[in-house]
Amino acid sequence: MSDQRIAIYPGSFDPLTLGHDDIVRRSLRLVDRVLVAIAGTATQMKDSTFSVDERVQVTQEVYADEPRVEVVPFEGLLVDFARQRGARLIVRGLRAVSDFEYEFQMALMNRSLWPEIEVIFMAPASSYTFLSSSLVREVAHLGGDVSAFVPAPVLRELVRVYGPAASGA
Repeated sequence: MSDQRIAIYPGSFDPLTLGHDDIVRRSLRLVDRVLVAIAGTATQMKDSTFSVDERVQVTQEVYADEPRVEVVPFEGLLVDFARQRGARLIVRGLRAVSDFEYEFQMALMNRSLWPEIEVIFMAPASSYTFLSSSLVREVAHLGGDVSAFVPAPVLRELVRVYGPAASGA
């Protein structure tokens, strides 16, 4: 086992937002590597705009400048994936108090399944506390400009799916 401190930041990331990016980049202050683990389970795929492969590809593009970030798909139990990858820390973002109850339950369940795992909650920068992937998708779908809410590679893909209005054009 490596001496590296590895964190997993799991989610559907459909699409990755600047709020997610904020959490990833600030997590690098705490650990040596961050695995952005893109969930591909059927329950998370039902309303997906992008396939798991598309989400992995565009997210890898976002972090091409950061060798300490690895973007990987995963299925199954997060704690099993963490154990396989040598990660003992799960990073979760909390935008509002309403996120806490669900995230707290998940943290306790994960610790029940694997007592060595730790979970930390991070708040995004205040300018992103309202931001969610579903909100970005909805605004883009309705012809709104989401360019201030997503990294450039993600915006390119949103424009491909929803049209140029997503970029303010």
